[in-house]
Amino acid sequence: MELAHFLPYRLSVLTHNISQSIAVIYSSRFDIGIQEWRIIANLGNKKFLSANEIGEHVNLDKVQMSRAISKLMKKGLVKRTLDKIDKRKSSLRLSAKGLRLYEEIVPMALQREKQLLTALSRDEQLQFETILCKLECKALELNSLPLE
Repeated sequence: MELAHFLPYRLSVLTHNISQSIAVIYSSRFDIGIQEWRIIANLGNKKFLSANEIGEHVNLDKVQMSRAISKLMKKGLVKRTLDKIDKRKSSLRLSAKGLRLYEEIVPMALQREKQLLTALSRDEQLQFETILCKLECKALELNSLPLE
């Protein structure tokens, strides 16, 4: 197999490179990593989420999630609220400091995305979005099928 022509590998490399290009913006300036940013970005769009709900969106295992959440809590960017009925359950939210950080990084990340998309014409951007949606749907479908 030639990895240079294997779609999953190429998408993984592309994702890594894009994430790194955005991480340059916030890692040195705000002292957070890619995993922490993904959690902040998810919490910035919702009021409260459980660690499991965030994990479904950020593609981190439980250990990575736990470490990243702990770092964010120590920095005062994320707060945890325990469920009043079931103490094993908790929800996470951005603190005021975390929300300010989110609001500062988002425009920079969107600007980097805009710069990246200049590689494609407007029609290509629309086609790419359509193709991504199709591949995401097919991947989810394949995840539910048994191996042959």
